[in-house]
Amino acid sequence: MRLQGKRVAVLVENLYQDLEVWYPLLRLKEEGAEVVTVGSGSAQTYTGKYGYPVAADQAASEVKAADFDAVVIPGGYAPDIMRRYPEMVKLVRDAYDLGKVVASICHGGWMLASAEILRGKTVTSFFAIKDDLVHAGAKFVDVEVAVDGNLITSRKPEDLPAFCRAIIAALEGK
Repeated sequence: MRLQGKRVAVLVENLYQDLEVWYPLLRLKEEGAEVVTVGSGSAQTYTGKYGYPVAADQAASEVKAADFDAVVIPGGYAPDIMRRYPEMVKLVRDAYDLGKVVASICHGGWMLASAEILRGKTVTSFFAIKDDLVHAGAKFVDVEVAVDGNLITSRKPEDLPAFCRAIIAALEGK
């Protein structure tokens, strides 16, 4: 229970990449973190790319970044929908500004770009959004996990073990 007392928000919206929500959610719970699914508010339940549902514990308009130690942004096409909701973008920006862990995988980098927190940061993502991140001011690297300050990024579902190890280490202060 290495993360006892830590609170983590996992952002959810329709068309999320199923593994990129459920793997971190369950792995962080396994380490003792309280994990809260935070949706855009457009629904109570969101469906992944492969049809698996996830219920939102709260809407982004009901939470504050200060309530969490970390925010996890999964990929799939969900981030393109998430960034249409100012409350979700604000949650990511505020978490970053407060020095909280902000972890993004795959297409989650779209939220980082919309939150305008990429300038000068070294990040990775699914290769198809590399140009978006570079145009937002990031230095792109093709590695399974990139850590730059409180920002953690990974490329794809196969990177989930390294992604979660980096999140856990950051939450432990390592």
